Amino acid sequence: MMTVIKRGIAALIVSGMLAVGWVLYFANTPVHLPQTPYEFTLKHGSSLRTIARQFSAEGLISEPRGFIVLAKILGKEGGIKAGNYQLDRETTPLQLIKKITNGDVSQSEIVFIEGWNFSQMRKALDGNPAIRHDTAGLSDRELLNRLAVQEENAEGLFFPDTYYFSNGMSDLSVLKRAYQIMGQRLADAWLERSPNLPYSTPYEALIMASLIEKETGRPGERPMIAAVFINRLRIGMRLQTDPTVIYGLGETFDGNLHKRDLTTDNAYNTYTRSGLPPGPIAMPGWASIHAALHPGATSALYFVSKGDGTHQFSRSLAEHNQAVAHYLKTLTIKKIN
Repeated sequence: MMTVIKRGIAALIVSGMLAVGWVLYFANTPVHLPQTPYEFTLKHGSSLRTIARQFSAEGLISEPRGFIVLAKILGKEGGIKAGNYQLDRETTPLQLIKKITNGDVSQSEIVFIEGWNFSQMRKALDGNPAIRHDTAGLSDRELLNRLAVQEENAEGLFFPDTYYFSNGMSDLSVLKRAYQIMGQRLADAWLERSPNLPYSTPYEALIMASLIEKETGRPGERPMIAAVFINRLRIGMRLQTDPTVIYGLGETFDGNLHKRDLTTDNAYNTYTRSGLPPGPIAMPGWASIHAALHPGATSALYFVSKGDGTHQFSRSLAEHNQAVAHYLKTLTIKKIN
């Protein structure tokens, strides 16, 4: 019996030594570079398993499971940093893990958020120390002229996304890329739009997309929000959407909408004017652009916030008034409690 136990222990020790030896061998064996220099991008939120599969698919490593095990042994599973990376010479899995967890990126990045207006976008550019600030001091119109943009208003013309750039690159280059991507995305979406939409141009669809972006952050609601606005346009009913009023108020907006704000006319007040506002009010993301060109199937003409980020949709004013009363009552009870 003791002999069997000793053999078992010996087998475990040998297996353990072999496993340790294999990990050390794998960790320090140079990986294959598909090309030199080899560049790759790790996206935000990518898991260790996803990255290992990416490296395997690109021919960088042959053992994705070994890469995962090594990262876990090193305690680096949760420390991977997004960005653009570049390998100029042979490297090992151990060195590769250190590189992507230290954030040793070859390029810097800037993020433009869906729903931002152009002023917020410029502020992010101005505050990024890795960018060369060639637009500093330029008016919006002067900036558009530098980019050879024909549109009068810069709002909504740039696609919200993460942009990578070499340190010292001009902010004009970043803006040009964002402008071109928005143009291409909008053009592609326009070609595949649903029939009989009340838009004459892709720019009008962009305006609608910006309204949808500001009205809801819930992906599943965007087609319904689009449908309500489109239903209103079709019957000549005013859009009456608060975000356009807020945008029209500009820096005078104090954080609260007042009755006088809704009744004071300006180009962006959709309570006093029919149709779409003259331009976008924010940067819409792809989901809002798609919703503007592929609205949901509904006859709803109204929606009201439930107070939890979602909305109640109604077909008639009577239904809408009931929904408003219900959610106002619910909100009042919550405040009391």
